[in-house]
Amino acid sequence: MLDPSGRVIMVSGASRGIGRAVVTRLVEAGFLVSAGLRDPRGLDGTDRLLAHRYDAESLSSARNWIAATHERFGRIDGLVNAAGINPMASLVDEDETALDRMWSVNVKGPMRLVRLALPYLSRSGEGRVVNIASLSGKRVANENIGYAMSKFALVALTHAIRRTGWEQGIRATALCPGFVATDMTADVTTWAREKMTQPGDIAQLVETVLRLPNNATIAELLVNCRREDML
Repeated sequence: MLDPSGRVIMVSGASRGIGRAVVTRLVEAGFLVSAGLRDPRGLDGTDRLLAHRYDAESLSSARNWIAATHERFGRIDGLVNAAGINPMASLVDEDETALDRMWSVNVKGPMRLVRLALPYLSRSGEGRVVNIASLSGKRVANENIGYAMSKFALVALTHAIRRTGWEQGIRATALCPGFVATDMTADVTTWAREKMTQPGDIAQLVETVLRLPNNATIAELLVNCRREDML
């Protein structure tokens, strides 16, 4: 298992939910963490934690966050893409606004960050990318095909990262949970909230993936709180 001491991990979507749980877990585990969130005042920085503004829809915001992280810590060893949105975009919707926003945040946001971080991840020799996808990126289970499409694309992006960065020691994982007890599932009534996977459980899996050596990589990690035949 890789030693977290001195390793710098960037985490998007750090203001709440899975992203916030990942930041907390990694700092406690000994990593140096750069947390990206829309309002950095919502997270107190420390000597081990940089809180920086990040807007997943803005290329310049991604550039600024990458630059600030490298300036602060001198290296970038990993990237956890946890920022995501889930408005409704069904097949019959003529208004594509929600679909376009999901494509921008859930797909282009992670793609931009990875592209900008690639030189630093390659330099590390043990660069890691964890994309928080979804079981909706493995099957279509409801009417929100826009969300499913964006998460299928994020899984595809993960495999492209593995292909591109393999020889430089970059390993990428698509972590695909089902229902997680966050704000995004607040309106779910088909499954009891207390039975959902907890954000801290996902954070523990993220830490495990980040610690794995180059010769024990996981391409896709499917996580569920209920039985599905597909699994």
